[in-house]
Amino acid sequence: MIAIIDYKTGNLRSVENALYRLGAEFRLTADPEEIRDATHVILPGVGNASEAMANLRETGLVPSLLRLRKPVLGICVGMQIMCRHSEEGDVECMGIFDAFVKKFVAAPDLKVPHTGWNNLSNLESKLFRGIDSGAFVYFVHSYYAGLCPDTIATARQGEMFSAALKYENFYGVQFHPEKSGAVGERIIKNFIEL
Repeated sequence: MIAIIDYKTGNLRSVENALYRLGAEFRLTADPEEIRDATHVILPGVGNASEAMANLRETGLVPSLLRLRKPVLGICVGMQIMCRHSEEGDVECMGIFDAFVKKFVAAPDLKVPHTGWNNLSNLESKLFRGIDSGAFVYFVHSYYAGLCPDTIATARQGEMFSAALKYENFYGVQFHPEKSGAVGERIIKNFIEL
């Protein structure tokens, strides 16, 4: 059973729908026992990093999540709060990934938020098995994780940034695989098979 962490952020239903289409067994939960007993854990998120981190702390789940040794996937804000710090609300995050989250700087040829389809490159993980470099996925974000030793995929929005991160059993994707068509479905399937 896959546990989808319910910590009052958006995008829960889209993740549920993606897992349903794959025939996966899942449960939306904030129960520490259900999370501990799950085979995989997904930390989705849409919204503000400081609010998401406050909501997650309010659940009391942060210490439990940090102890997990099963595959964990953070999506969008879920990935950002797995980093060290976010400029969005100047918040200390979980510190799983050795990355800092910064805001994109708008420019005449650079729209913020970064919204739409963008291609992935430098794919370096089983998470991307069967995915070609240059494949397109769907992004919606104003903040990004810089490049770091945990970077396993990149994308470019003015500058290169971490499109995906990995540290031990923890994975994070800045894009929305649940909204990225066949490529995103394959990435979620790969995660389930880890």
